[in-house]
Amino acid sequence: MRFGKLELVAVLLCAVVMMPPEVSATRWTVGANQGWTTNVNYTVWAKDKHFYNGDWLFFVYDRNQMNVLEVNETNYDSCNSDNPMHNWTTGAGRDVVPLNVTRKYYFISGKGFCYGGIKVAINVENLPPPPSASPINTSSDSSTSSSYRGHMVVPVVFAIAAVWDSFLRPYW
Repeated sequence: MRFGKLELVAVLLCAVVMMPPEVSATRWTVGANQGWTTNVNYTVWAKDKHFYNGDWLFFVYDRNQMNVLEVNETNYDSCNSDNPMHNWTTGAGRDVVPLNVTRKYYFISGKGFCYGGIKVAINVENLPPPPSASPINTSSDSSTSSSYRGHMVVPVVFAIAAVWDSFLRPYW
């Protein structure tokens, strides 16, 4: 079965109309332009941010001095780096951590830097649901007709395409 240009346009139009809205993850550079270093208050940095499931943390630091360790809350509070849950340090000083579970994450820098404040706690949430549509006011005729108009767009496009195709098919 061979598709003509009109069928291809109709299929593409339907795909665009039915395409769900894009949801993108955010890559957060920890400490913003200062990175993962001393003299940054990471509690203040994280305070007004919303971290969602699917986001990423990007740690930029001096690879010869610091590291990125994920620890539990007790080890976070005491700056204990002896038994990390995960060592995210890759050796390049540019480490990416996926936030793919809805929970609280705790990160510290070992080698004594945690005591200087190089630690951050991140609370990861699920994305909020999309806003619900406002109810349709059925008391006026204009809102009812606009409601029907919105539901008629796709069928009307298909009807026009079918009529167009039936008139042009004999000439191809």
